[in-house]
Amino acid sequence: MTDLALTYGATDVEITHRETVFKGYFRMDALTLRHRQFDGAWTDSIRRELFERGDAVAVLPWDIESDSVILIEQFRPGAIRHNDSPWMLEAVAGVVETGETDDVVAHREAFEEAGCVMDALLPIVSYYPSPGACSEQIRLFIGRVVSAAVGEVKGVATEHEDILVHSVPRTEAIALLDAGKINNGLTIIALHWLARHGDRLRSDWLAW
Repeated sequence: MTDLALTYGATDVEITHRETVFKGYFRMDALTLRHRQFDGAWTDSIRRELFERGDAVAVLPWDIESDSVILIEQFRPGAIRHNDSPWMLEAVAGVVETGETDDVVAHREAFEEAGCVMDALLPIVSYYPSPGACSEQIRLFIGRVVSAAVGEVKGVATEHEDILVHSVPRTEAIALLDAGKINNGLTIIALHWLARHGDRLRSDWLAW
């Protein structure tokens, strides 16, 4: 396996000023910074606005007995665009609060959003969905389902969540992915991972 090392690291950027320019449901900070260039020199001072929304944990719940994944359907204001539907099929996800572990968030959000109980979690990947503009890191898991509220509407009313719970056979979920019907990053990544590694993982989990 090729190990391609990055040229620079955390010590090769300097933040000289940070201010919060907006704070509502989300927060926007303005950073003044400079960073090392590939010729070894430093850039001039640069100002960048950064969307600060905290980190998130996402989990794709998977019922290995029926070989079906739990996908939730909910409204997303960022997807209001022309004639596109702003409702999406997604994996479960939630923001990590101060002091919480990723496991706690995964189990809490799976239960709140899908009435889902899981007895195993496997980390897939940690990634930045839009690092040019947003500081959020998403840590993505596959979860082994014990039970789920399939066909029910779930979510936390005080957070204005209105979430419909679906159970989709793995082959159909991957077909939706291939047909371009899954249009949000974390679910695309989770289903691609499952398409590559699902048979091996299902065999391992069935052997427990």
